[in-house]
Order: sequence, then structure tokens, then C-alpha cells
Amino acid sequence: MAAASYLLSGTFWLQTFERAVKTFAQAAIALLSGDGFGLLQIDIGNVFSVAALAALVSVLTSIASGPFTSGNSPSLVPVPETRPGRPKSS
Repeated sequence: MAAASYLLSGTFWLQTFERAVKTFAQAAIALLSGDGFGLLQIDIGNVFSVAALAALVSVLTSIASGPFTSGNSPSLVPVPETRPGRPKSS
């Protein structure tokens, strides 16, 4: 794969977007839970700021991971062609 050609892949960006959304949600839930349990005192604006920063870092990490994979995936872990117990789709 040519250098940075993974950045032109729709699959790469779809997976990157999914990771960023999950990261945003995880960060927001962690902060809101900490506030709810009395471990933190944080307002909703700061929750969104921290969650957005975490999502941005997720996107940048995915972009930086691209050259180290063999496919159009933002993951550093190789993705098998088929799942165990499922036939390969044709």
C-alpha cells in the first residue's frame, strides 16, 4: 500500500469515526459517573471538553497507526479474514 493511501479509504474513516465516538462516550460516562459518585466536581461544559479532546486523540492515534497495518484499518492488531466458526463470505 502506498504511503498514506489508507487515508483515502472509506473503511478506514468509518472505523476511525466509530472509535472516536466510542472514546467520546466512554470519557463522558467516566466523568459523569465520577461526578455522580462524588469523586469529582465537574460541570457539563468540562465533560464535553474533555470527551472531545479524548475523541481527537483517538482520531490522531488512528491516523498514526495507519502505516503499521496491512489493510485499511486504524488498528495495530491484525484483523483476521474470517471470524472463528463463520464461513468466509464470498
